[in-house]
Amino acid sequence: MAKIKHNNFLDTVDEVITNAKEAGVVHLNAEGRKLNGRKITINGKSSYHFGTTGYLGLEQDERLKSAGIDAIRQYGTQFPLSKTYISHPLYAPLEDKLLRMYGHPIIITKNSTLGHLAVIPTAVREGDAVILDHQVHWSVQSATEVLKSRGIPVRMIRHSNMEMLERYIKDLRSKVDKIWYMADGVYSMYGDYAPLEELIELSKKYPQLHLYIDDVHGMSWKGKHGSGYVMSVLKELPQNILLFGTLSKTFGASGAVLVCPDEKLHKKIKNFGGPLTFSAQLEPASVAAATASAEIHLSPEIYDLQSDLAAKINYFNQLLEASDLPLIHKNDSPVFYIGTGLPATGYNFVSKMMTAGFFVNLGLFPAVPVKNTGVRITISRHNELQDIKALVDAMSYYFPLALEETHTDLFKIYRSFGMSELEIPKGNFVETQVNELNLKYTNTIQKIDKKKWNSSFGGKGTFDWEGLYFLEKVFTNNNLKEHNWGFHYIMIKDKDDHVVLAASLTSALLKNDMLSNVNTSKAIEEIREQDPYYMTDIVLSLGSVFSEGAHLFSDENHALQDQAMRLFIEKLEEIKIKVGAKLIILRDFEKANPWNTFFHAQGFIAMDMPDACELTSLNWSDEESYINSLSKRSRKHFRKEIKAFEDDYTISLIKDPTPAEIDHFYSLFEQVWRHNLGINTFKFPKKLFFEMGKNPKWEFLVLGLRSNDTIPSKQAIGVMFCTNSEGTYIPSLVGMDYDYNQKFNTYRQLLYQTIKRANNLGYSKVDFGLSASFEKRKLGATLIPKVAYVQADDNFNLEALDWLRKE
Repeated sequence: MAKIKHNNFLDTVDEVITNAKEAGVVHLNAEGRKLNGRKITINGKSSYHFGTTGYLGLEQDERLKSAGIDAIRQYGTQFPLSKTYISHPLYAPLEDKLLRMYGHPIIITKNSTLGHLAVIPTAVREGDAVILDHQVHWSVQSATEVLKSRGIPVRMIRHSNMEMLERYIKDLRSKVDKIWYMADGVYSMYGDYAPLEELIELSKKYPQLHLYIDDVHGMSWKGKHGSGYVMSVLKELPQNILLFGTLSKTFGASGAVLVCPDEKLHKKIKNFGGPLTFSAQLEPASVAAATASAEIHLSPEIYDLQSDLAAKINYFNQLLEASDLPLIHKNDSPVFYIGTGLPATGYNFVSKMMTAGFFVNLGLFPAVPVKNTGVRITISRHNELQDIKALVDAMSYYFPLALEETHTDLFKIYRSFGMSELEIPKGNFVETQVNELNLKYTNTIQKIDKKKWNSSFGGKGTFDWEGLYFLEKVFTNNNLKEHNWGFHYIMIKDKDDHVVLAASLTSALLKNDMLSNVNTSKAIEEIREQDPYYMTDIVLSLGSVFSEGAHLFSDENHALQDQAMRLFIEKLEEIKIKVGAKLIILRDFEKANPWNTFFHAQGFIAMDMPDACELTSLNWSDEESYINSLSKRSRKHFRKEIKAFEDDYTISLIKDPTPAEIDHFYSLFEQVWRHNLGINTFKFPKKLFFEMGKNPKWEFLVLGLRSNDTIPSKQAIGVMFCTNSEGTYIPSLVGMDYDYNQKFNTYRQLLYQTIKRANNLGYSKVDFGLSASFEKRKLGATLIPKVAYVQADDNFNLEALDWLRKE
């Protein structure tokens, strides 16, 4: 599981946008001395414009243009003064018209982003809580950040998941006053709607529930007086709703508007709503244009405009229905989303469409999950019917070409959006022949030749043939579901039986916070006391939570390496659906690796992992030689913190422990497990340790304290559970009595004794794995930055954990 860091997010967004920019589909510049809404010129080419959010085309209405021009001539380009002191003369008429449109008190803001920053911290009080829809607009999510510093809990639910929302309401209602649920009226990517009727029923059932709805994409083209989608459904706003509309986008001007039925709250927000007090007010031209638009909205003409747009939306829907284009969400909004699945396919398709003379928007991370990349198309009144027909014809022609060139198909796209089921062969051994490559899949290592497997993985960790056979025995046929893993082995060979790619994977129930911030895991573990499987999912991962290292072998010199990797990714998708996994994690890659761009194009996000630690400076003849291999500071640390305590310990090696010894060692392991929320896994079963005791490749390096007045002789207070693979010694797990660790430096002593043991046995490397890298480095270990690549059904788990981390 990848470490969740803010830098991961920023780096991933930077890479996504950079790739899209290099593909020529974002950060573009419109050209020309005039715009008309129907066409737009980019790189010297005139294209039909299917990317506007001015759905009614009012930004090109001559009445709005004239009003703006007249306002500049009469009042200047701006009125540079806070509206708290005085508003320029055009404000009052606009406010009056907006009040008539909505029938409730309103507040005009500079834009919706500043509006949310003004309203949310004022409306949400200490003692309240906030629940965010996973897909609510970024401007709303960003505005709730400030609430964290005030101790206000902020939670996130899966998109429009009313069952999850009610569960959170039940959990919070005895702890807080108001519970604010924040959502969009019309979502900006897929064009789907908030389930308003269900939300109103929930608010009746739970009077603490208040709704905060951003309806900027529902404005004008829907509702009485063009008051938006939310008003078209509710007709009247109850006192427990705050509604945001827009004066830009399809309204045709600039600014945003808050509708607040609660007059007392309206007064508080207007008196001091952050940016409302300290930001400049809307320019006279913007207010004048908005006033002209409001007059249209208050006239019967608005319904003619709505009908005209609705006819074009309906026509587009009819054409799409007759095509094979993968429309992700059918609705009657002007926003449509054609799924491409992979970013590479999205880049390719949008580029082809722009070359053909059609400007459309690429939907990409972080607005959508990486594997849910697609093309957002908006329909406006500027588009003529023949333009819409030409668009669908062009998409129908270029879409299959984009799929072919990026090695995907419609079935994979539907699958990536969860819109189809995959029939997978039921056998345990499957062969797939693709050109000159042969893929073999099995769910047991026993069906793979030991010599062939170890030629790729021997000496790399606990996932050589013997290590995997051991894990299969331990993590099958157990009582608890978290202790029953699925094992998956993939080997891809060329026609000469040469291994091009090989990998071991497991599918297992994991905690979503496995490598999250410790405080995040503490908060979640409190919930798990009542709900043990809260925020857990089946994950398909390279390796397992027990093993660490390079679980994927790829022959970098083979001509078919890229083709083999693509075949491997396709097989992962099949396995993922068969086992019901929510995530695929390709882990333990070195940070500098050649696959980064490829994995991103396949829908994976790069996430930092803890550094791996390995020690290779072995084969020293005596302790002094080892000490001399350390840095000056580490030598001082060794003598003071490790060597000074060595005589306090008894050291023994046990290869055939008694049941009583296993019980005691397991209790020491449990202490470490409870203290190690930085790697928050389910506790391993005791069966694991009994199997270690039976297996000749495992040994228990045990530390006891010499006899004194407080502890019996040789009672174990520390144990390292060790195995090996060819020339590598592997301390896999540790157990300690924390009552003695601080006084006697037990953990440091265990690390040193492990190094001594590996050297005495003649091993060339100690694989210390992840975590505690600071302590391991002081003993001579090299730190290797690692990265994982994560492909999720959606971004929900990562983002929900991020909210908990910030709290």
